[in-house]
Amino acid sequence: MTNVRLLAAGLLAAGFAWGQAGADDPLRYSVATPRPVNPAEGTTNPSAQATQRQNPYLGSVPQKSTGTNLDISLNNAVERGLNYNLGLVDAGHASADVRAARLRALSAMLPQISARGRQAYEDLSLKEIGLKLPPIPGFRGLPATTGGFGFEDARVAVDQSIYSARLHDEYKAEKTEEQASAFDVRDSRDVVVLAVGTAYLQALASGARVEAAKARLASARELDQLTADRVKSETAPQIDALRAQVERQSAEQEVTNAMNRFEKDKLTLGRIIGLSVDQPFTLTDTLAYHPLTGMTSESATDDALKSRADLESAEASLHAAELKLKAEKAQRLPTVSFSADYGAGGANLGNMNQVYTLQGNVSVPIYTGGRIRSDIDQAQTEVARRQAAYDDLKGRVAYDVRIAWLDAEASDSSVKVAGQNRTLADRALAQSRDRYENGVTNVLEVVEAQETVALAADNYIDSLYSFDLANVSLARAMGGAGTKLKGLLGGK
Repeated sequence: MTNVRLLAAGLLAAGFAWGQAGADDPLRYSVATPRPVNPAEGTTNPSAQATQRQNPYLGSVPQKSTGTNLDISLNNAVERGLNYNLGLVDAGHASADVRAARLRALSAMLPQISARGRQAYEDLSLKEIGLKLPPIPGFRGLPATTGGFGFEDARVAVDQSIYSARLHDEYKAEKTEEQASAFDVRDSRDVVVLAVGTAYLQALASGARVEAAKARLASARELDQLTADRVKSETAPQIDALRAQVERQSAEQEVTNAMNRFEKDKLTLGRIIGLSVDQPFTLTDTLAYHPLTGMTSESATDDALKSRADLESAEASLHAAELKLKAEKAQRLPTVSFSADYGAGGANLGNMNQVYTLQGNVSVPIYTGGRIRSDIDQAQTEVARRQAAYDDLKGRVAYDVRIAWLDAEASDSSVKVAGQNRTLADRALAQSRDRYENGVTNVLEVVEAQETVALAADNYIDSLYSFDLANVSLARAMGGAGTKLKGLLGGK
């Protein structure tokens, strides 16, 4: 059982750790989701608890309780997670920010129209502007100032960039970043499916352990009653009754512990899919074994390289960085713009005249103090960084698929062995009870057989949980988890 639990922990760690996000955008390349803290384990690790609190994919926007019990299947849980999970909500907000940046870059290429009006009162210095008249006999010259005068001016102005390679490339870069952000949202949906699927399977496994504990309790009660009758009829020693009572009380405590773990796992699932803590619900699916068919590790890897949204996001981000590098180089090129205004001006509203300005501008950078060179160097570094991240991600996609596939194969074998062991343990228990009822052996053999049955049942549940969890991880590793998950889990 310990090995199975370690395998499940490894699956969780491998399933949620999909690489470190970019420093400039928490949704760049892939979504890093730490391994969730299982409250049923009663962890006291502050760092682990802090990680859980900071991980948006383990939270949600809770909905008000309906007051009635809800039947929740895995499909229902995934649908609710895609509607209310906090990680996906955050991803949508990040995508809106990138969309705003694209619109901002577009606005720089569109006409900028403004209207302005002013009421002015001035007194200009003629000496300041150097205005002089030729000597005129009897004329002392111009006064020092024009004297105070007022005027009104109202105009509509337009500014338009006619040619700017930098603005054009910056817009294309932001548009590509928006495409990358859309892929990020798709990848976030896959992470939500992984988080919901993992939590749902954990709750199913806990529920199955509750049923196994109840079956063990029923068997222990029967044995306790049988032993009490044999002691009363003086066909068994008193110590057999004590052993049977200890076994029954241990089974009762195990039921209590299993129920506690089950309720905690349900609360964890509810937090991920947006249910309030007081919302009663029942899980309608069960752990089941559906062997992988019609798929190989190589075909799964090929599918992942075509379907993984985070890989498409990384490729789009690399292209955007290349466009930004091109835009920085375009700073050395001339820019052409046009500006104009039209309106009326005069001393007052009753004495207004038509006024306008038409202006064409050509700007050529000659010396910028090395600023353009430094911008280009920085953009080249960003291209190199994103290229390395993209190449690494392709390798990690293949790695993720391979790890999930190996886990699925190992779990598949474990399910078969655990099923056979459970059958053998049930037969051994039946034989031990027959031997005890016929007085051939003592109650200790029956108690040991019951312990073996309980261990075999736990191992079978852990094997089924690990197998289904490996399928969930494989669906995430291949991309498009929402659609692939049903096929991998037998059409649930």
